Amino acid sequence: MRAKGVKVEIRLRPMIASEFSAYQGYFVQDYAQEIMDNYGHSNLVAIKMAKAAIEASFPEGITEENEELLCIELGESNQLVGYLWRMINPEDNSCFISDFYILPEQRSKGLGKLALKALEDALKPLEIGQIKLRVAYQNKRAADLYQAAGYTITGINMSKLLN
Repeated sequence: MRAKGVKVEIRLRPMIASEFSAYQGYFVQDYAQEIMDNYGHSNLVAIKMAKAAIEASFPEGITEENEELLCIELGESNQLVGYLWRMINPEDNSCFISDFYILPEQRSKGLGKLALKALEDALKPLEIGQIKLRVAYQNKRAADLYQAAGYTITGINMSKLLN
């Protein structure tokens, strides 16, 4: 695969327990910011909600039963460039991307698109027919990436705060 004209290999691998704390630290801050931006909650409330979200999905951290948190690495160097949280739904043969993150210093190199392609390749043997995700309205950069990778808009989430 090529990123910005240079051959680059992306590898997705299950996160190990010792890496979960770093992921959790990133996720809580990032998701809390999204909650503040999209729902107008205070920082304190948003952080509490973000912590609750990840604790609900991974109450015991990473275990062998939930290898759905993946590390995105550069080929032979094994350099961490991001994270991908996926959930397989066998009932409709789909995969839902709960979180997709490329480290800021690794952005604009084509690695996000390569990581999505690596995910597609990993899902083919599982006979997964569709990848779904949700993008925050303000996250134009992510929406542009997904559209460039062939994803289409299937709906718009809306909300209204009641005071």
